[in-house]
Amino acid sequence: MGVKNYIYLIILLLGNSICWAQDSIPEVIYEKHTAFKETFPNRITARFFYVNTSNSLTVNDRNSNLFFNLNPNKQDRIGASVSFRSITISYSFAPDFLAENKDNDDSKLFNLGFRTYFGKHWMQSFDVYQEKGFYIENNDVSVYLPLFKSFKIGGATSFIFNENFSFRAIVSQDEKQIKSAGSFIPRIIYYYNKINLKTEDGFSNSELDSYDIVFAPSYYYNFVPSKNLLLSTGVSAGLGLNHSKNKDKNHLEEDESLTSLVTELNFRGSITYDVSNIYMGTHYNYLILNHNTDRSSYVNDAIPFFQIFVGYRFKAPKKMVRKADVINDKIKFKK
Repeated sequence: MGVKNYIYLIILLLGNSICWAQDSIPEVIYEKHTAFKETFPNRITARFFYVNTSNSLTVNDRNSNLFFNLNPNKQDRIGASVSFRSITISYSFAPDFLAENKDNDDSKLFNLGFRTYFGKHWMQSFDVYQEKGFYIENNDVSVYLPLFKSFKIGGATSFIFNENFSFRAIVSQDEKQIKSAGSFIPRIIYYYNKINLKTEDGFSNSELDSYDIVFAPSYYYNFVPSKNLLLSTGVSAGLGLNHSKNKDKNHLEEDESLTSLVTELNFRGSITYDVSNIYMGTHYNYLILNHNTDRSSYVNDAIPFFQIFVGYRFKAPKKMVRKADVINDKIKFKK
């Protein structure tokens, strides 16, 4: 066989090999459709947002009308979130250039959020709030206490009954609801909260540790009045247990612990406008946990949340998709 024929043979074999290799690589799918929703399994969903949120406490005396509010100093924040397949991670901070954050010496507000999904029904959220610098207020006084600290960590495990309802279309926009649907969503909520009540003069130096676990049935509904507009609302009401322990570090009073009932109320509303892969919208959420802290007082633990956001969905690199597929296959995880 001549050199020319060898070259032809090599080209033919390589050509067939390349074609076979290309055929063996599955096509990357960036959109999937059902009658009720559109999913984006291999797109990265990124967004920027402005948030006004905090974790404020109202302590009420059970035997009188006396109360005081503990409100964190900084509240306005900006941040970003990234979603890919079943994982959403967000981070935000409170910059000094925002008007409400000015003149807040030595105060801090930190929030980190994480959300993931398991299969078609399970959803897991996780949050961290860390705050330093509180105003203590009632009808008569308003005093800033720079050494007061609060740390909250916890989240919720949820089960979404209706597969046609998209919670992702509300919170992360890596899905799109194209036909109205609602779902019953029972949740287990759990939080640990640690509060340090310390003054600069040392008059007060106490610590409150609080544990909450709540069963909270909820219902959400996504209304799609037009192709690119989504209106969503939801509410939950729950009941559970709280265990609180008060410790006086000045040793002027005895430590006290108490287990009591805790009630939960949560209201959510959102508007999202979505055209092609660009989207924008706003969320409002208000979570209230009520429980006793000792035998003479009870606490309203509130987390208001308001967000304005804009974002874009773009195609994930093919190498990233392949690697994610390999990981999913190893752990038998569904997209």
